[in-house]
Amino acid sequence: MHIVKKIEQSVIQGVQTLFGQELDQVEFVPTRKDFEGDLTVVVFSMLKILKGKPEQIGNQLGAHIVAELSEVSTFNVVKGFLNLSFTDTYFLEAFQETLHQESYGYVKETTNEAVMVEYSSPNTNKPLHLGHIRNNLLGYSVAKIIEASGRKVYKTQIINDRGIHICKSMLAWQRFGAGETPENTGLKGDALVGKYYVAFDKAYKEEVAQMVSAGLPKEQAEKEAPLLKAAQQMLLLWEAGDANTVQLWKTMNGWVYKGFEETYKRLGVSFDSYYYESDTYLLGKDVVAKGLEQGVFFKKEDGSVWIDLTEEGLDEKIVLRSDGTAVYMTQDIGTAIQRVADYPDVNGMVYTVGNEQDYHFKVLFLILKKLGFSWAQQLFHLSYGMVDLPSGKMKSREGTVVDADDLITEMAATAASISEDLGKLSGYTEEQKTALYHTIGLGALKYYILKVDPKKRILFDPKESVDFQGNTGPFIQYTYARIQSILRKADFDFSQTPNFNDHTSFLHEKEIALIKQLLLFPETIQLAATQYSPALVANYTYELVKAFNSFYQNVSILGESDSDLKVFRVQLSDKVALVIKDALLLLGIEVPERM
Repeated sequence: MHIVKKIEQSVIQGVQTLFGQELDQVEFVPTRKDFEGDLTVVVFSMLKILKGKPEQIGNQLGAHIVAELSEVSTFNVVKGFLNLSFTDTYFLEAFQETLHQESYGYVKETTNEAVMVEYSSPNTNKPLHLGHIRNNLLGYSVAKIIEASGRKVYKTQIINDRGIHICKSMLAWQRFGAGETPENTGLKGDALVGKYYVAFDKAYKEEVAQMVSAGLPKEQAEKEAPLLKAAQQMLLLWEAGDANTVQLWKTMNGWVYKGFEETYKRLGVSFDSYYYESDTYLLGKDVVAKGLEQGVFFKKEDGSVWIDLTEEGLDEKIVLRSDGTAVYMTQDIGTAIQRVADYPDVNGMVYTVGNEQDYHFKVLFLILKKLGFSWAQQLFHLSYGMVDLPSGKMKSREGTVVDADDLITEMAATAASISEDLGKLSGYTEEQKTALYHTIGLGALKYYILKVDPKKRILFDPKESVDFQGNTGPFIQYTYARIQSILRKADFDFSQTPNFNDHTSFLHEKEIALIKQLLLFPETIQLAATQYSPALVANYTYELVKAFNSFYQNVSILGESDSDLKVFRVQLSDKVALVIKDALLLLGIEVPERM
């Protein structure tokens, strides 16, 4: 039985025995760092049913618990807080239990219900950029964390592969491309298509400027520029199924998809399924028709269909235009329903989308609830802030976006520069160095982004992220590599349980602090899954690494003369390394064996 459950039962029994009262539940908090103890019982919350001074009640309960439970050694009371200290034997046994648990902290699938996590969802008119990196890292990590918490997960994305923006790239390639392809230029397909999206914008602005200089108002020029008119005509041809237009669309999208896959592979993210807006943009219209019959929606005089959400603190939202065409909300309704039809075990969805869409998802989730779908109660918008660079805001049309591939390459180069300055890689081959630089650089990028609460905006500094000191990915990776070095030097069998029967107090305070942090791993995963927050896992790992380094600096490991203690310390180091590796895997970060 878990120690907290044991203490809870002891407190409830103590309240009944000592005071003749029934207590339903016990409130626990972690013991404050300036107090002595390992777990704190809040006495204040018992004063609703108990009469007397909280200090007196705490002392009586503390004495009862120490007499009842061998795991609790001492107690102290500070005002209304009963601080309990555990025995060394308890910590040793709790640690030994972790050694016998396969995939410690991870929970095997415990339910038949699945969660679908959507992330990435790019446009096929440009490469993935820094904003997409945060999106992908968050979505992939949340999927891994939910899976580790015991639920089945499907990773998906919806690709925005239609619309005027796609036609702008297609038209620019037709006009200015001179037959360029990824093969004959050596460019990645998404980069090539993005090049023509920028080219369209440049040519369009030149047309507008010429029309304005000829005396046309700017607003009118922007609407009537021939290039924009041609792009709009191309969209109409695509919607009408024109063979040549559709073929060009398929060819250029094919280039982009191949480019995206290369970037996903470099970034270390993957998907179980793909949805395409060209397939889903007509979905939802039949659902709106049914909702209209049920009174969920209402029709205005012009024939447009709306939903009134004023009672929920929102406003009226259109779901079908007067000409019968769908809006984004309509297809999002249809796509959600289609996903559950495709994956019947899905009973919840997580949408990884920037915070500029907060309102959209509030409306979407409310509509799906009003339409009566039970799974609509389990929808979550993983809203996140933008990522800025010291150089300022990015703009796709002007070509000032930080390309994801360029950033990944830059991170490896930054890792190489810093590693070489520190002189840490003597004896490495060039091939080994290149692989290590990629691991360190990508780990630095991922950790820097994921350690921050998703809702917060990030100012990303590549050089700061690759620092080998502080709350960074490389610092954590280096600690893992340091432990591997210890394990390689341990030339004895450390698989046996050490014998501490002759000791009454044998653990160093740094060992206890390290074990306490290790024991928090399972509940950290569950909490991170509940809150959809990789930051909780990232910062847990940093605290674990800090606790290990403090232990490493204060006690001897391989130089310890007591053989049982030496075995225990190597086991403890090994377990810390395993938890670091498993925690970083939830963030999509790899660890190097040497560094």
